[in-house]
Amino acid sequence: MSDLDLKPTEPQFPPLFSGLEVAVGIDPFSKACAEAALGCDAGLVVYAPAGTEMQAAIVFAPEQPLDEAMAVFKACGVGFQNALGALAPPEVGVHLSWDGEVFVNGARCGRLRVAASETDGATEPDWIVVGLELPILPQDPDTPGLTPEDTCLYEEGCAEVDTVHLLEAWVRHTLMWISRLESEGPRALHAEWRGLARNMGEGVKLTLQGTTYTGTFMGVDEHFGMLLRAEDKTQVLPLRLILETGDEI
Repeated sequence: MSDLDLKPTEPQFPPLFSGLEVAVGIDPFSKACAEAALGCDAGLVVYAPAGTEMQAAIVFAPEQPLDEAMAVFKACGVGFQNALGALAPPEVGVHLSWDGEVFVNGARCGRLRVAASETDGATEPDWIVVGLELPILPQDPDTPGLTPEDTCLYEEGCAEVDTVHLLEAWVRHTLMWISRLESEGPRALHAEWRGLARNMGEGVKLTLQGTTYTGTFMGVDEHFGMLLRAEDKTQVLPLRLILETGDEI
């Protein structure tokens, strides 16, 4: 068998998407943000080599003000759930926190993260980057289940899920939801995301951009801002509050 036969399969993406594999140790999310800032084309998918964690990021070029454009983050989350749901055993359940954490069978299993060229909700950003970090194998193979609040795909019966196929499926399903968002508006995405949302109707505590918020998660507004009720008052936390900036990227 030749070395060519042993080379891992490169992911195949839909038209207008292109792939960029980074070297080991390079964070795809940071790389995607850097490429976006340099003016790369939308649809760039930056991904890390296969390992104990799946890491990837997609560059988007929205044409709406930031608050409206942040819906792409929810499209990526729903797209990931759809992708894993199609490849994993049917008993595997995937849910999403409002701020991007991924939960598989009730335990935390990676996260989605997001950055943009702007932080003003009324300004149209040049780019938005959404990243995915998903543990595939346990951090310590000798002590699986050591931290029951955290998990990985291997521990949840997804050992047969191929990370290349999962990456391809994530991009395809995300593209489908973005297309529906553009053609139909946010209603369908809202309905799908609400069915996957974690802790809705329950008490939550979040720290966003240095401020801690506590209250009951009542739902989301038209732009997926969190409706947080505390002391008989409801405030809206814009989704842009989860944006990573500066040293966080």
